[in-house]
Amino acid sequence: MGHIKLSSKSNLTVDNDFSDDSNHGSSQFKPNTTVAAVIHHKGKFLFVEEREKNRVVFNQPAGHLEENESLIAAIQREVLEETGLTLVPDFLCGIYYFHRPDLKLYFLRFCFVIELKQLLQGQPQDDEIINTHWFTLEQIKAKSAQLRSPMVLECVEDYLAGNKIPLSQLKSNL
Repeated sequence: MGHIKLSSKSNLTVDNDFSDDSNHGSSQFKPNTTVAAVIHHKGKFLFVEEREKNRVVFNQPAGHLEENESLIAAIQREVLEETGLTLVPDFLCGIYYFHRPDLKLYFLRFCFVIELKQLLQGQPQDDEIINTHWFTLEQIKAKSAQLRSPMVLECVEDYLAGNKIPLSQLKSNL
């Protein structure tokens, strides 16, 4: 890649060596891309109970985007792994950029919504998931200290506020 150099004599030179293009972006900052699902049925939301750093936390079914995976495929896989349910998202309720200083990590979260016509019981397939629970908004707020991150409640509130981003807005060549 070409580099601009400034010498101690204030001379500006350009190095046009483009032979190192194989490392394109290797030094760029990249946030962790994650997906989450607000799964709703008649005022209740499906949550997973999981362990994080020796404490029990509650979260929407969520996880990291894997290589060669579309965002929609990622949320379908995460929902299946964490709840045992095969579901299809209806729309997104938000896209969130979040910094976890305690982990020194940044997250870019795509939060999908799945509206169910009937209450389904989940059976986690992932060993890291303890159980699944259906909570009302009031129950979620009461557990705020046990939520995995502030984005968990924010996603539910954005859904309840009517935020809808059509899935057609997500473009992928995968």
